[in-house]
Amino acid sequence: MAAAPLRVLACGDVEGRLEAIFGRVRAIQAKSGRFDMLLCVGNFFGSTSEAEWAEYRTGARKAPIPTYVLGANNQDTLSYFPDVSGCELAENITYLGRRGVYSGCSGLQIAYLSGTEAQEQPAPAHSFSAKDVAELKTSLLSTPNFRGVDILLTSPWPRDVGTFANSAGELDTRKCGSKLVSDLAASLKPRYHFAALEKAYYERLPYRNHMVLQETPQHVTRFIALADVGNTSKKKYLYAFSIVPMSSMDPAELVKQPQDVTENPYRKLRKEAPKSKVLLRLLHFLLPKQEEPACQFFFDLNKHQGKKRPSDGKERGDSQPKQAKKPPQPMGPCWFCLASPEVEKHLVVSIGTHCYLALAKGGLSPDHVLILPIGHYQSVVDLSSEVLEEVTKYKAALKEFFRSKGKRYVLFERNYRSQHLQLQVVPVPLDLCTSEDIKEAFIAQAQEQQIELLEIPEHSDIAQVAQPGTPYFYVELDTGEKLFHRIRGRFPLQFGRCV
Repeated sequence: MAAAPLRVLACGDVEGRLEAIFGRVRAIQAKSGRFDMLLCVGNFFGSTSEAEWAEYRTGARKAPIPTYVLGANNQDTLSYFPDVSGCELAENITYLGRRGVYSGCSGLQIAYLSGTEAQEQPAPAHSFSAKDVAELKTSLLSTPNFRGVDILLTSPWPRDVGTFANSAGELDTRKCGSKLVSDLAASLKPRYHFAALEKAYYERLPYRNHMVLQETPQHVTRFIALADVGNTSKKKYLYAFSIVPMSSMDPAELVKQPQDVTENPYRKLRKEAPKSKVLLRLLHFLLPKQEEPACQFFFDLNKHQGKKRPSDGKERGDSQPKQAKKPPQPMGPCWFCLASPEVEKHLVVSIGTHCYLALAKGGLSPDHVLILPIGHYQSVVDLSSEVLEEVTKYKAALKEFFRSKGKRYVLFERNYRSQHLQLQVVPVPLDLCTSEDIKEAFIAQAQEQQIELLEIPEHSDIAQVAQPGTPYFYVELDTGEKLFHRIRGRFPLQFGRCV
């Protein structure tokens, strides 16, 4: 039986007008029935709230509905919030806290961030910093199978929310709001995002959280900004909606796209976002092993580099370095040759001598990475011995790194309808499944799609079972176990990602 939807009210800046908002809620409930909660964004208290608030704080008056509020946005109202981690302010009125996630018994997940974006360091008590946003993101994105949150509450608007969408009236969304809130919304993928502070009502067209034809379909996000309570312009300050928690929804129903859906307004932000802390820490496992500083790949700062270090790490007596065999050149533009202008260099994490490591575009997890040759090679079986040696070193470094994070990796390659080798490396939490579980998942999915996926000896080389130019798909676990399929006809391009 499907879960019953929750009936929720959201409001903008109350600014101490407690009887105005609660009187309106009472009237709505008398007419339309009871709601489950009221969510307040923006300024809940005003500079002259004390007299009216005293009646609620002492219990003389009571909020008619469980009410959840965000913290102070200015120095004047800080005193109303005695505990930064959240607390009950009065009967039926709860301060959520500085940042975090509220999960009710229904399974509804509400992420929240109090305050305004800090303009100075250290951040004032009524502001949030990039660190606050990063920690909130990490706490959720590290959750296995994270798909998004049901509701996101922030006081500031997200910067650029109006991109690709209907007009926000007189407000310029390129100038108002917070870039950190945009980053948070892009990562947490809320189904509803409420904000205030601009004394305006704006209901944006819903936007996608996936790239069409490139990523698995996901739910849409609806952003709603609310005006201040009791405003003389009669702008909307209270919003009513029903919602079934994401955890209780049928996946197909969840990802249905409305006809008026738009592109993600933060698409450029997601593309240019800095690497996650997890991936930056990966450099600890890669860079210390280099015996000398590596040359800058994008432009050479040193015209006189001197003698090249031999690939085996030993000094040779002759002064001329051995010239490695150049890889074949692509027939046309290649998205993955590092010298190509088509490469999205903001995704690059580490550059070695023959290979580089990059974030996966549309990754299955925040730390999904690719091992790629710098030069143009189509598959593993085409690699020279020097490149293959460095691929092996990258795999060993990734194994060590992910194990230190409580994860194991799954590596796969599809040498079919691709022109540049891409080794997909996807980490999986150790406590989620064993290597045997992963292997069985690949085999079971292959059988279902009538794909012959065979296990080959751990210490064998792919080149021993496939000749250059042969289409194939192979999986490698960090235990060394390998599965191989020789492609003879059609093959599902997203098979590895789907498993």
